[in-house]
Amino acid sequence: MIIEFSKYQGCGNDFIILDNRTNYFDNLIQKDIEWLCNRRFGVGADGLMLLNKKEGVDFEMKYFNADGSESTMCGNGGRCIIQYYYNLGFHKLNYQFWAVDGMHEAEINGDDNIRLKMKNVSQIYYQDRDSILDTGSPHYVKQVNTLDDIDVTELGRAIRNSKEFKEKGINVNFVEIMDDDSIFVRTYERGVEAETLSCGTGVTAAALISAHNERGFNRVEVNTLGGRLSVEFNKCGDAEFNDIWLIGPAKFVFKGEVEIKTT
Repeated sequence: MIIEFSKYQGCGNDFIILDNRTNYFDNLIQKDIEWLCNRRFGVGADGLMLLNKKEGVDFEMKYFNADGSESTMCGNGGRCIIQYYYNLGFHKLNYQFWAVDGMHEAEINGDDNIRLKMKNVSQIYYQDRDSILDTGSPHYVKQVNTLDDIDVTELGRAIRNSKEFKEKGINVNFVEIMDDDSIFVRTYERGVEAETLSCGTGVTAAALISAHNERGFNRVEVNTLGGRLSVEFNKCGDAEFNDIWLIGPAKFVFKGEVEIKTT
């Protein structure tokens, strides 16, 4: 089976994207996706997305982790698939697409950034001083004093594989407050089972936890190893947030063909 693919990245979080509007890739199985995402034997990526047809919206986004498992929402992936759709020739200012967590809106601005509207958040759970919330994917947020001193892979893997989270997994974010409206975030991602250069839903979760205004509009600037993102949102209560937007770049890397031989 010959795969025509495109590669995109958002702040170093990289993805293989396949145009599946004809359902050509419906028969891909988990080991095919895992092989494609393998950085030594395949194309290499943190995840893979299918762009599917869906009535009433521009498209459906179907996301898979690097281990080939179907996953929850990916914020950086959402911005990348919007840029991919734009590059297919669908030039608009506003988009609507369907993902596993429901409807999303997106905007392409002239400043080379894509604005992606995320799901509302209405619950935060606490474990000691750490926070657990769902921003389209489940996230564990731990505030630390000096992020450069943290072994993100070791500690993130330990939390992700702890008794409470081992079965379903959780993404683990370490957050350092830089100033009133700026944070530094590093994330260990389930499914990749390693630290990634950036995680969109993780950045979103960390920004909500770090809100500087107790009520109303917030904008948090987020530094990651792969680049800079922004999160805008309205804080309605102690654990209620709406009108959440993840803002940042999405870049085309390359396209090509590869033959799948694992099926």
